[in-house]
Order: sequence, then structure tokens, then C-alpha cells
Amino acid sequence: MEQRDSFSYQCGVVDAFNEMVAAEVKALALSHPMDTREEMEALIAYAHESCRRHGTKLYPECDPLITDLFPASLNRGKYNILFYKADHVIEEYIRLKDRKAATVEAGAYFGGNRSRIARDYGRLLSYPEETIRRLLSENTDRE
Repeated sequence: MEQRDSFSYQCGVVDAFNEMVAAEVKALALSHPMDTREEMEALIAYAHESCRRHGTKLYPECDPLITDLFPASLNRGKYNILFYKADHVIEEYIRLKDRKAATVEAGAYFGGNRSRIARDYGRLLSYPEETIRRLLSENTDRE
């Protein structure tokens, strides 16, 4: 199989997700997680250009939201670039992170509260309910 370079692959992912956000197929999209801030910063200039072409916006995320929707190890300690079109979407993402932090702080991040936060994250990513249910049931790498 032909070897691909990681940066070019990430650029393709950025364009694909920006196209989906611009077409309003997704309200929020995530780049693939990156291991270092430097890796994310190297992609930012290209991501800004992609956003300009597609009429979308980006939010560099250095402390990603960890929920049961995805394996914890996929995003813990990683860096992402979030793509969105409408400001209320990124505001909702930040509120969801704050809600999780407050729930953890109150010692109430379990059961329905924990599940609700993961489900709300899935909806923000525009996943169908069946996909959210499947991701939650298949995830065995929880924080």
C-alpha cells in the first residue's frame, strides 16, 4: 500500500469536514486528534484558508471534551480543531464542556447526567440517534 504523509491527509480531512459544515450536514466537526500543539499549529494556517473558502469558522481545542461517546484515549491529552458555521454552535460546545465540569465538580457525573452529556455531544456533532446509541454501547474505553 502506498504511504501517505500525515499533513496532507489532515488537510483533506479539514476540507471534507468544512464542506459538510458549510452544507449544514454537520453543525460541528472535529479534525482528527493530534498529539502535540505544534502539530495543531502547523495545520491552523491551512484550516483558516479552508474555512475562508467554505464560509466556516474554526476553534482550536487544546482541552477537548471527553465523554463516553468516543474512547477516552482518542482525545485525552490531544489537540483538535473544531469547525462550525454558526456562532451558537461553538457557544453550545463550550457550555457543554462547562456543564460537564460542573457536574464532575458536584460529584454527579454518573448515570443519566453522564449519558445526557455524551448524547448532547453526539447531537451537536449532528449524529443520528442510532449512531449515538451505537457509539455509546460499543465504547469500552471510558474515563
